[in-house]
Amino acid sequence: MATGDSLEDIKIEIDDDLEKIPIEEVFKKLRCSREGLSGAEGKERLKIFGPNKLENKKKEHITLRFFALMFKPLSWVIQAAAIMAMLFANGDGRQLFLGIVCLLIVNTIICYLKEDDAANVVAMARAGLSPKTKVLRDGKWSEQEASILVPGDIVSIKPGDIIPCDARLLEGDTLKVDQSALTGEFGPITKGPGEEVFSGTTCKQGEMEAVVIATGVHTFSGTTAHLVDNRTNKVGHFRKVVTEIENLCVISIAIGISIEVIVMYWIQRRNFSDVINNLLVLVIGGIPLAMPTVLYVIMVTGSLRLYRTGTITQRITAIEDMAAIDVLCSDKTGTLTLNKLSVDKNLIKVYSKDVEKEQVLLLAARASRIENRDGIDAAMVGSLADPKEARAGIREVHFNLVDKRTALTYIDGNGDWHRVSKGTPEQILDLCNARDDLRKSVHSAIRNYAERGLKSFAISWFRNTNCNTVFFFPYQLCSEHKYHIVNKLQERHICGLIGDGVDDVPSLKKADVGIAVANATEAARAASDIVLTEPGLSVIIDAVLASRAILQQMKHYTIYAVSITIRVVFGFMFIALIWKFDFSPFMVLAIALLNEETTKAITMDNVTNPSPTPDSLKLKEIFATGVVYGSYMALITVVFFWAAYRTDIFPRTFHVRDLRGNEAEMMCALYLQVSIMSQALFFVIQSRSWFFVERPGELLFLSFVTVQTIATTLAVYASWETARIEGIGWSWAGVIWLYNIIFFFPLDIMKFGIRYILTGKAQSLFDNMVHLVLNSYAKLSNGIYNHTQADHTYSLLEVSTPPSQDLRGVGWV
Repeated sequence: MATGDSLEDIKIEIDDDLEKIPIEEVFKKLRCSREGLSGAEGKERLKIFGPNKLENKKKEHITLRFFALMFKPLSWVIQAAAIMAMLFANGDGRQLFLGIVCLLIVNTIICYLKEDDAANVVAMARAGLSPKTKVLRDGKWSEQEASILVPGDIVSIKPGDIIPCDARLLEGDTLKVDQSALTGEFGPITKGPGEEVFSGTTCKQGEMEAVVIATGVHTFSGTTAHLVDNRTNKVGHFRKVVTEIENLCVISIAIGISIEVIVMYWIQRRNFSDVINNLLVLVIGGIPLAMPTVLYVIMVTGSLRLYRTGTITQRITAIEDMAAIDVLCSDKTGTLTLNKLSVDKNLIKVYSKDVEKEQVLLLAARASRIENRDGIDAAMVGSLADPKEARAGIREVHFNLVDKRTALTYIDGNGDWHRVSKGTPEQILDLCNARDDLRKSVHSAIRNYAERGLKSFAISWFRNTNCNTVFFFPYQLCSEHKYHIVNKLQERHICGLIGDGVDDVPSLKKADVGIAVANATEAARAASDIVLTEPGLSVIIDAVLASRAILQQMKHYTIYAVSITIRVVFGFMFIALIWKFDFSPFMVLAIALLNEETTKAITMDNVTNPSPTPDSLKLKEIFATGVVYGSYMALITVVFFWAAYRTDIFPRTFHVRDLRGNEAEMMCALYLQVSIMSQALFFVIQSRSWFFVERPGELLFLSFVTVQTIATTLAVYASWETARIEGIGWSWAGVIWLYNIIFFFPLDIMKFGIRYILTGKAQSLFDNMVHLVLNSYAKLSNGIYNHTQADHTYSLLEVSTPPSQDLRGVGWV
């Protein structure tokens, strides 16, 4: 065993020559042998060379991260409002400036803490994706994390492996290695004994052992972690949606500002400072300052939920794509099947009189490796009474994906030479009767897919003609075929692909969501968006449902943000323009600050009833729903102001004091009405059914109660000259709560109406009714009208649709 000093010498001696010098000199320089290192040597070398991984990116300083969050694009609008308050507002400009700065700081602190939690979730998920490799330590092959590799280790490389280090190949056949991402060379490159393979490249064919010559930052390129980072940084549709929503909010505020400036300044000739105060109300109340962070945190928190159910998300935005999948393509081997081969001795057919079944099994086992075995080797060797009967060979031709065959030449106890071939041609498989049985859970899992709006295709060659439940393409598929199938499906569908092997890599990258199963190769895992850590298909169903719930949560918040912007802009604008009532920017600031508490709760809220069908962040749905909700709430705010400030409806009905002419008390009343309805809206949005049927999350409900208790107490007792408010007492507070409760219920009815219009079911219902009327008229005119109620039953909440067509023929549906 090498001493500490000699190990330091090894580190000094390692240079570029290790890739060029004869392989025996490599062993001498590294002070190792073909038998590998011992566990103790590995630990000692790990201290000298460090772990086999790239250095993590340095974490930004806390101050830099804080200011980066504070100076985001949406924050610039608020910061401009703070400057406006300081320069142009009335005498309370300094206090208003400090209030806006306080809002920015509170929002930034919340965003910082949430993103910090999100970073911890991502780190936890990535820890589960640490690449594995087979290494020879203490004379035994074992699967270890690639990070423990050190120069001098002997590793095994097989098809589908992402090579975890720079290494020199030892004796054996040849490898075909895809190193296009590293060198730009097109197609797999053939590598033979003595040649160097690089970290991050993918083994496409062949199986060989190699000696490690460089690890970690000392490799030619460490791309394993880079593969994951590249996919995680993709944003696509999600970023587009967030940008469009931000643009809508900013444009709405800009329209409101333009109208107020034109009407108030040039038509009504109002004081400049009053105009500025009204503009500040629109800007402070209308900008969804926390929206980008809230949506990101919802996704990351959701990824933690997925992680706990056996799903690791490599690309955070894949959650949105996962929720939208309507076609799920699956490889067969290892996905629909157990990927555990077995040999049925009773079905072995022997065509030579001089050969017994046991001898056939022995020959097959002798063509297999005893150590470092693949699935076929394990099945053949496991069929023997004593695995030691499988003799080690002289020369071995390793299995490859082109020939689909491996061969072994050996000498028996009498000195006779024998050559045994093992592989996948039909004649060999038929003789050996190797089976890869369908998982028992496949049929029920496929039915669950269909119930949730997913069409499932098995894109794999399958020879079993007796399988009458799961349908396969009737010819042998290669990697290129799978790629084109996915490409064709993507023309009309959001397509997910489940794969496990190196031949699935192009398709996994092409699919909208690539899903690697639990036993997938490193190449498949690196190419996928989502990696399963548990076997079976039920994990995918759980992941789809969880993704839809997460997407529903994001949709809820975006609709809420749009609604509040529309409500603030048009509600306060009409009040200011029609009755020249200037709402206090301080009170809008109070609403915004208290809403920060509810915002935190929104990210933790659980969706108990996600969409039963594929769903996505549709801008049309978000904008239409948000505008309708916001316009309705703006209307009831305007109506409340008119009734309370310009009439005696409330004093006559509820015997409360008259607020006409009392701006300070009206300010408090309007503040409470806006505060309650703004946050109550979320109870309508978060439920797919009636709001009282689906219970909100405990944290969200507690947050609402806490915030509105503070708001009500403030409205009842506050007396603040700077903000121009005066307490209204408990009687008025009760009237306002009653008013909001009465006008809250129509929001739920509107929800169903919006849903029907957007899904086209309203038109379908209308068409059905027209058809019913015409049909009835025709029967009456012919004198054969015999209508029964059971024949024509139509529900306002659910219109029946024709049964789905059976798509069996090309694949499974």
